Amino acid sequence: MSAAQQSSPADPMRPAPWRVRAVRRETADVATLDLEPLEGGVPGFAPGQFNMIYAFGIGEVPISLSGDPADPTRFMHTVRAVGAASAAIVAAAPGSVLGLRGPFGSAWPVDAAEGLDLLIVAGGLGLAPLRPAIYQVLAASERFGRIAVLYGGRGPAELLFRDELAAWGARADVTVTVTVDHADPSWHGHVGVVPALIEHVGFDPSNTLALLCGPEVMLRFTATALRGAGVAAERIFLSMERNMKCAIGLCGHCQFGADFVCKDGPVLPYDRIAARLAVREI
Repeated sequence: MSAAQQSSPADPMRPAPWRVRAVRRETADVATLDLEPLEGGVPGFAPGQFNMIYAFGIGEVPISLSGDPADPTRFMHTVRAVGAASAAIVAAAPGSVLGLRGPFGSAWPVDAAEGLDLLIVAGGLGLAPLRPAIYQVLAASERFGRIAVLYGGRGPAELLFRDELAAWGARADVTVTVTVDHADPSWHGHVGVVPALIEHVGFDPSNTLALLCGPEVMLRFTATALRGAGVAAERIFLSMERNMKCAIGLCGHCQFGADFVCKDGPVLPYDRIAARLAVREI
């Protein structure tokens, strides 16, 4: 039985009450919430899975887990305020209560990357769903080949987890490269899109596994760049962002061709969805 199956909720449609234990502001419109259950314990989760979080009386949205899967005491979610429900969640104060269903979905294939070079590529808020995988990989970095984290944001003020990026980059066992679309006078790093970083990273394309998360246009161009560099399509994995409502494959809102992103994803192999990903209307 997989980690995802082990953590499937007993009643997937019943939100459980969770208290906001702490809130950390990441950017002007992004916050990380530390949640604890009011009833029962914290279920295990696998990196890449998500929960449905409900702001009572407002709405429910899918949010990927962004904390350490090795920490059994808390659920961390990094949320951007883009609509009524997500704005209410970001504005939740410590001590307030939210509804939570989950965890749901497929996981990053971290175990399959053992012995291989590993590229972790994120754009914008896409670093949050990848952070649990980064925690897991760096806790056992000796099991992998070269490890690289490539991350891009719109500007310096929109970058997430800057302290952690610096701490990861200071390690000898991982290469961290950050870029922004638009620099300001405080920025002295790379300027440009994330896929352009790939040609500057040392890795063996015949022995590499890649994990990608970010805006769909970034996923398309990054996957194309990786294929051009020689990485096999079946070793490229993407986390898809779609309009998930029920989270168990019943409502059809997140259907992506033959797949339901909530049930079959959100993590999907590129070779399975490459043709569909090229069709922007899907």
